[in-house]
Amino acid sequence: EWTGLLHSSYLISMLVSALAGKPVESKEPPRDIGGNITFWVKCLYSLALLVFCFAVTLVALFDGKTTMWEGVPPIVAVIIFFILMSVVGMLEGMQIAFFAVAKVEDSERGEAKFAKMTCDILFGGTGNNLPGFMIGRQLCVVSCMFFIARVTSVSIPDGESNIFGVSDGLQEFFNTGLLGAIITTIVGSITWQLVAAAFPLAFLANPLTYILLRIC
Repeated sequence: EWTGLLHSSYLISMLVSALAGKPVESKEPPRDIGGNITFWVKCLYSLALLVFCFAVTLVALFDGKTTMWEGVPPIVAVIIFFILMSVVGMLEGMQIAFFAVAKVEDSERGEAKFAKMTCDILFGGTGNNLPGFMIGRQLCVVSCMFFIARVTSVSIPDGESNIFGVSDGLQEFFNTGLLGAIITTIVGSITWQLVAAAFPLAFLANPLTYILLRIC
């Protein structure tokens, strides 16, 4: 948190909030001028870092310089990558939303059809459905991450040039997989958790939440 590496997740959360027309409620005390300056500087350099990570990863993917299996077209890999990132993000957000809604009375959970169906499964029966979802969710996340890691792991074939023509030392840093880890942490985890924490009932009303709950 103090490094600001992941602060771009706050920007995405605020963007979603603005599009939804609902302000994000925070339990933190208001920031002073210095705190605001620090916060926005961290957000901007975190956003720049995220864009750079995406640039390196996508260039490597389309140039055939990742660990993606041979025979998989780059555009197909990119599409599946973003779909799986969304699935992982939904699963990350769902656990936050489920625990938040568990503390809410039935009458306060809204009238949305899928929200009711989701709550009936989660909190019905013998009370084992929520723990069961947490186990299934983890298995699903691990399965998705296996493919995502293949897409985001940079590997330069022998005789090929480095990404963006960088030095060998910097290329070795790219090869560590840290850039992919930053992408998945921001775009596939923290951002979704922030949105779910701010709008848990809206998260439950999403049909995809019900579908993923059934799968897990």
